Amino acid sequence: MFATSATWCHFIRSDVEPELHHKALICGIRRTAPLRRWPDRAPQPPRLRAAPKALANYADQLLDELAAANDGCLIKPIESGPHAVNWASRVNAARKSGKIPHTQELYGYRTHRGYEIKLVDIPAWRLAELTPLPVPARLTKPHAVAAALQKQPQPMGLTKPLQGRALRIIQTLITATEAQGHKAALGTTQGAPPPHRRRKAPPHFTITAQGGGVGFLVLQEQECSEHVPTDKELADAKKHSWMRISRFDCTPSSRLRFILRGGSPHRASEWADLADRPLEEQLAEIVQEVGLRGEAAKRKRLAEQKAREEERKRWEAAMQEAHAAYAHAYRVKHLGEQADTWYQASLLTEYIAAVGDHATSLPPGQERAETEAWLAFADAHLQNLTESVSAPKLPTPPKPSGDDLKPFLGHWSPYGPRSY
Repeated sequence: MFATSATWCHFIRSDVEPELHHKALICGIRRTAPLRRWPDRAPQPPRLRAAPKALANYADQLLDELAAANDGCLIKPIESGPHAVNWASRVNAARKSGKIPHTQELYGYRTHRGYEIKLVDIPAWRLAELTPLPVPARLTKPHAVAAALQKQPQPMGLTKPLQGRALRIIQTLITATEAQGHKAALGTTQGAPPPHRRRKAPPHFTITAQGGGVGFLVLQEQECSEHVPTDKELADAKKHSWMRISRFDCTPSSRLRFILRGGSPHRASEWADLADRPLEEQLAEIVQEVGLRGEAAKRKRLAEQKAREEERKRWEAAMQEAHAAYAHAYRVKHLGEQADTWYQASLLTEYIAAVGDHATSLPPGQERAETEAWLAFADAHLQNLTESVSAPKLPTPPKPSGDDLKPFLGHWSPYGPRSY
C-alpha cells in the first residue's frame, strides 16, 4: 500500500489513455508530480516450452513397460475420480517424446478389458520410398483402355481442358501397373455418372491385380458457391409447395479425383488434386495401392482355399464317424432282434411240448385233429426260428442313404460341407 494518493500517481504512465486520467481526477486523486514514462522494452523472442518433467517421466515409464511386455501390449484399468490416471494423455506424451523408433507406432484406445496400449511395427509398405512416375506431355501411343475412353463423345464426363490430362494420367497408371503383371480393362460407366450418385457409379476402368479387381472412377471436382435465389424462383417456390430452391451453384473446376473400389484399402480409397500436391505426384501411391490390394486379395483367396480344404477334411472325418456309428447302430438293432427271436423260440418249445401232452390225452376226433394240425404249424414255425438263431454271425449293414446318416452327423450335411 502507498502512503498517499499523490504518491500513487507517480506510477501512472504518461502514455495511458486520456480516459484513465479523467477517471483518476474523478476519484479525487491529486497529481503533485509529473508522470513517469517507462522505458520501451525490446520484444522478446518466444520461449519454447519444455514438456513437464513429470509428464516426461510418465512417458519414459510407459515406454519401459511396453518394452518389458512380451507382446508389446499393456492393459491398464480405467478409473474415475480426481486421482484417476489419464492414460490418453500419457500416450500422447510418449508420442511427442521422440523416443519411439521411427519404425513403430503407439496406439491407445478403450476396450472392454480396460485401456489398451500397443506398440506396433509400421508396415514395410508405409516406409518404402516410392519413385515418382513421369506423366507424358502428349498421348502418342495410348493403351487400348485409354483409346476407348478417348473415343467416347465426352470422355468420363470431363470438360475439354481436363480430358487430355486425365487420359495421360490413366495411361501412366495402366502402363505402371501392367509392368507389375496386372491387367486393365474398360469399365461399364461411359461419360459422367448421374449427379445423384456420382460417387457410387460403376468404374470407368478396372485393373486386376493377382485376381483381385480394383475399379477406378474418375470425377471432376465442383466449385460450389451459395446460391442467390432469383425473383422467379422465389415466386415459383411461393406458388408451388413442392418446389425447392437450390442452396448452391456448382461449376466444374480444374481438379480431378480418382475413387478406387474393390479389395482391401491400405493407404486410402480416394486421391485428388491438392493445392500443394497435384495428382501427378501421387500416382506412385496409387500404383502401390493397386499392388497392395492385389496381394491382400491373393492372401484372402489362399486363406479361403485353405479354410475350405480344412472344412472338407473335417466333413470327411465326420462322415467316416457317421458311417461307423450307423453300422454299429444297425448291428445293435440286429442283435436285439436275434435275442428276441431266441427268447421267442425257447418259449415256443415249451409251449409245443405242453400242447403235445395235451393232444395225447384227447380222444380221437375232430378236436384232437385240430390240435395236432396246430402243433404241426407251430413246430414248422419253431424250425424256422431255430434256424435263424442257430448260426449267429456279424451282419453287414446295407449302404446308408443321406437320411440314414443325418442322425449321426450333428450340424454337418450328408451331401457336402457347404450344403446347409
